[in-house]
Amino acid sequence: MSNDVSDAALHRLAEQVGEAARQHHQTLVTAESCTGGWIAKTLTDIAGSSRWFECGMAAYSYEAKQALLGVGPQTLEEHGAVSRETVIEMVSGALVHSGATLAVAVTGIAGPGGGTADKPVGTVWIAWKRRGGYPTAVVFHFSGDREAVRRQTVAAALHGLLDLTT
Repeated sequence: MSNDVSDAALHRLAEQVGEAARQHHQTLVTAESCTGGWIAKTLTDIAGSSRWFECGMAAYSYEAKQALLGVGPQTLEEHGAVSRETVIEMVSGALVHSGATLAVAVTGIAGPGGGTADKPVGTVWIAWKRRGGYPTAVVFHFSGDREAVRRQTVAAALHGLLDLTT
């Protein structure tokens, strides 16, 4: 994915997600760490989003991930916030703590600091899940500065939601 994702491209993606959700009688919830609510903001920029967007949870700290999304302290201790295990618990918890039918969760290292040899800056886990279904989790390695990593994360999350709604 190009690290040059425009506001217009994100808006078009959000419109497509919203239209697909509306057509298929789906409602959405977001669980966001590294994007800090940007996915929810992008979705709610669409007029009429109250028909298909339920809520968004920006859970940045370990404590918030545990309290808002039910991420286990042992998961965070053993795998860290940026891991497949954590993002799966986040996406599952988002559905448990909402009435939505579809969820997306993101956790990653947007930079400029915080990266390690195992998890460099740009490492982002995204998970999607339907209520009653199994989660899908994918790791991405985005490039660019903090803004570019976060923007690419929003785009990838929306692409996955679009696939899930259709």
